[in-house]
Amino acid sequence: MSSITPELIRNCRRCSRELAPGALACDYCHALVYSDKLDQIAAEAKALEAKGELREARERWLAGLKLLPSNSNQADWIKNHAQGLDVAANATQLPEPSGDQWAQRSEPAGEFARQDAARRNSLTGRFKLTSLLSFVVFIGIYWAASGMRFGIGFAVLILIHEMGHFIDIKRRGLPADMPVFLPGLGAYVRWQALGVPLETRAAISLAGPLAGFFAAVACAVIWWQTGNPLWAALARVGAILNLLNLIPVWVLDGGQAVLALSKAERVALLTASVVLGLALRENMFFLVALGAGYQAFFAGKLPARPSRATTIYFIAVLTALGVIIRLMPGTGLGLN
Repeated sequence: MSSITPELIRNCRRCSRELAPGALACDYCHALVYSDKLDQIAAEAKALEAKGELREARERWLAGLKLLPSNSNQADWIKNHAQGLDVAANATQLPEPSGDQWAQRSEPAGEFARQDAARRNSLTGRFKLTSLLSFVVFIGIYWAASGMRFGIGFAVLILIHEMGHFIDIKRRGLPADMPVFLPGLGAYVRWQALGVPLETRAAISLAGPLAGFFAAVACAVIWWQTGNPLWAALARVGAILNLLNLIPVWVLDGGQAVLALSKAERVALLTASVVLGLALRENMFFLVALGAGYQAFFAGKLPARPSRATTIYFIAVLTALGVIIRLMPGTGLGLN
């Protein structure tokens, strides 16, 4: 296998912006400069692992470090994975002694593995505890403000939205923490987007509102079966919050998803939002239209290539949420 010698790349292949000399990631869109070579290295390393050539696989993984920013999650993952391969390689090369001799010789590797597992479990446990405690506080605040049933239901709707992001991230093999809830503000899932294509980041951003739509549908079905207005209120408020989250401004999911759209696609999103607002008689769509208009004509941040799939996904989720809002009784966030 050939060694990795980075060639000079002057412009980002994703956004076409000029790169700083020696840059490993684009300062503008965070794309990895040598993503193609990194994909090649990963494929070769995985093939070596599949054949049981663990030391060769370790060296291949480590070859990719020179192409990654030292503070990136990908670099940390490679270092940790290389350590695991080293331990596994040592274990497989030990002879097959018996009795106490085997226990004594395997102890260093076993102790390293236990310490590494303990460290990882400790960090994972801390994130899970933070997520659980913040969710309990989140429920408590909305319970106090709106009553037990609505407070718990509302908190679960937010949880389902965030789990939509979390599940979509994890199924792509990317690292992510469990959701953390901020009472009165919302919630978030922390993950590392460095080197992830804009279209993938957009899909992850839209996965939350999509999950929120399915949660709203479930509430609407229960309301239709039982006639209990609580479920209609939850369906309506869930759909509204997910719709507002699609406004294309930076802090919201819509602001992340729109980065993958070309100027023409942003204009298409604007047009679709206006049509939906008029057809469904919901003024909230005009907020989405305003955001899309700003992103199309004033933001000046356009991707190197369009993404029709993201455009269709975005408009489909907008439409689905709008239908739920339209079908539920009441106006605004209530039932009156």
